[in-house]
Amino acid sequence: MTRWGILATGHIASRFAEDLRLVPDAELVAVGSRAAESAQRFADTYGAKRAYGSWVELAADPEIDAIYVATPHSAHYEAAMTCLTAGRAVLLEKPFTLELATSAELVDTARAAGVFLMEAMWMRTNPLILRAVELIAEGAIGTVTGVRADFGVAGPFPPEHRMRAAALGGGALLDLGIYPISLAHLLLGVPQHIRSWAQLGPEGTDENTGMLFGYDTGALATLSCGMVGLSGQTASVTGTTGRIDLPEPFFRPGSLTLHRAGAEPETITADGAGNGYQYEAIEVQRCLAAGLTESPLVPHAATLEVMALLDAVREQIGVRYA
Repeated sequence: MTRWGILATGHIASRFAEDLRLVPDAELVAVGSRAAESAQRFADTYGAKRAYGSWVELAADPEIDAIYVATPHSAHYEAAMTCLTAGRAVLLEKPFTLELATSAELVDTARAAGVFLMEAMWMRTNPLILRAVELIAEGAIGTVTGVRADFGVAGPFPPEHRMRAAALGGGALLDLGIYPISLAHLLLGVPQHIRSWAQLGPEGTDENTGMLFGYDTGALATLSCGMVGLSGQTASVTGTTGRIDLPEPFFRPGSLTLHRAGAEPETITADGAGNGYQYEAIEVQRCLAAGLTESPLVPHAATLEVMALLDAVREQIGVRYA
């Protein structure tokens, strides 16, 4: 049995708690928040045994094996460091932190302490995304020549909302753009050329962003994210002999369609249970049972490489955090 703690009590934390009920041998033991009342309400709603009014108390609970951190981006570093230094395994919401340097600090701390740490990039643990990776490795679409992905939401969000506020790590890039970037990275690796453009809002965070990644192989990744209109939230992977289409939402698809040259399209579906967060929890538990300190599905190197790409894009579009 893996005993879980959840740090934060917002919408994403709630969805994770719901999906934890679908995970075999998982138990929600405790929840922690900076507000004791909020922690108690969350515990009552999702059946946690204990509620703490501080992150330190949650991290110090000796009956917790792993802690899921779901704070706003700007608090990821402090929250994760609190848990890691207490010796707790950590599943940390994406993006790890606001920039590469502090993300690398978390990885170094976890490695030095021999404590498990994984980015909660749930897309990389999704069964259909993993099936797409398998199909590509098997040569089903030949050599990958292009990745296209978009993630746009309609909004509007008030200035103080975490999606817009610079103090909370706001902007479309870190919250939404990380998904298209992570998909391109998963399939093509680190690009050799990056070009980015963005419309910035009054808060100095990006509202609408486009990215073009170029690879020395000749492959291209055409990516976009925004919070000025609801996009199709789809993705496609083009190869020399076929294509894989991922429907809305591409980061948690209910199906994928394989187009092979000269053949009828083939649609592959998956179990639609839950919100999709159960797979990352299952991966954490699998790694802990195997004595691993990082996940082969979401390795530290991939997390840091994606953080470096986010830094590069932010530099080009002019988004700065204090």
